[in-house]
Amino acid sequence: MNSRHDPDPDPNPDRAAGPGSRTTPPEPEWITTPITTSLAAELLRGALDVERTEHGVLPHRLPARARAQCADGQLAMAESQPSGVRLVFRTRATAVELDTLRTKMAYRGAPPRPDGVYDLLVDGVLAGQASTTGGKVLTQDMTTGAARTEPGPVGTVRFQGLPDRVKDVEIWLPYNEVTQLVALRTDAPVEAAPRSGREVWLHHGSSISHGSSAASPTTTWPALAASLGGVELINVGLAGSALLDPFTARALRDTPADLISVKIGINLVNLDLMRLRAFGPAVHGFLDTIREGHPTAPLLVVSPLLCPIHEDTPGPGAPDLSGLGEGRFQFQAMGDPAEVPGGKLTLTVIRDELARIVKQRAGDDPNLHHLDGRELYGPADFEELPLPDQLHPDAATHRRIGERFASLVFGPGGAFTRATAGRPSGVIRSR
Repeated sequence: MNSRHDPDPDPNPDRAAGPGSRTTPPEPEWITTPITTSLAAELLRGALDVERTEHGVLPHRLPARARAQCADGQLAMAESQPSGVRLVFRTRATAVELDTLRTKMAYRGAPPRPDGVYDLLVDGVLAGQASTTGGKVLTQDMTTGAARTEPGPVGTVRFQGLPDRVKDVEIWLPYNEVTQLVALRTDAPVEAAPRSGREVWLHHGSSISHGSSAASPTTTWPALAASLGGVELINVGLAGSALLDPFTARALRDTPADLISVKIGINLVNLDLMRLRAFGPAVHGFLDTIREGHPTAPLLVVSPLLCPIHEDTPGPGAPDLSGLGEGRFQFQAMGDPAEVPGGKLTLTVIRDELARIVKQRAGDDPNLHHLDGRELYGPADFEELPLPDQLHPDAATHRRIGERFASLVFGPGGAFTRATAGRPSGVIRSR
């Protein structure tokens, strides 16, 4: 699996050291592992597909057949941002480097966005964080919708000072940067880590599930909830793209999993995508498709979290760009509440309809469950931890939502309790 790499002077200046790095570390004698599609199949977790590229491999969170059925740029970007995707291997290496080619988002007229974060875990414990440099920059003009991509070089993240013993290492990729994997370097051989034996939790949702403004990839609310629940996460949270698409339902149907949850609603409102007449049958069809592949797995339907701008006002949603130059970016609801009786969707309407649908189906499907999203984030939470842009939670709110989900769903009496009973906790602990 490994090939030798002579310890020449560093050919790549785009390196970012993790917190565990020493000030002037000696250069290790590297073993280079080029990342191929076959290697990715051994080491990569949380992806549904990998694509061979000019530089290496690109993880995808939708399979190629699904990607071919929709040319939407937002979906393409969201599914190729590797939320929940991580490299997992066993080694006694004390130094690890990962070469990647990222695509970073930028907005015309706005300050630069923070770099994505890589989290490194050693035997489940957070042992380092780092960001890379270089890469492509995709700049969007929020007033016209135009976008352009500027090329950039491959960058490297480095972690040093790891314990000198055999251990399981996980490198969680940034949830908000498209990331092509180029090469892995270590100062000791690597091998595939054995599977943990934990239940696999497959989750689908919108940008909040994708990660929105979480601090790092292991602190998105699904990653936190999976850690607290002692399960392995596959996150199909797709920013702006949780739209009851049939190809997404088929992807969920065909993905091996023990536990499944779908969080439905906010994107349908803020894109003003459908009316109530279409919504109910679309939900039934989405759930029917999932059940074709997972007929008895616990399946949890989660309705929207509280979002005051869309509780009783339909979409579309639109950005308020007045403060963009100062880094302030907010969303507003542009619909007319008077149109709700005619079938326009609001979060209130969607919650009521989802509760009705689950109750109706549960008579024949005892493993189908419902959770009102306001139990994860409701009015009291909004007063304490308001949504900074009126739509997405901040890092502290991600933690609260993850802890609430773990308590309500994996805890006593929860929808996933019986399935995970007796499983060891996988809590990600700080050093």
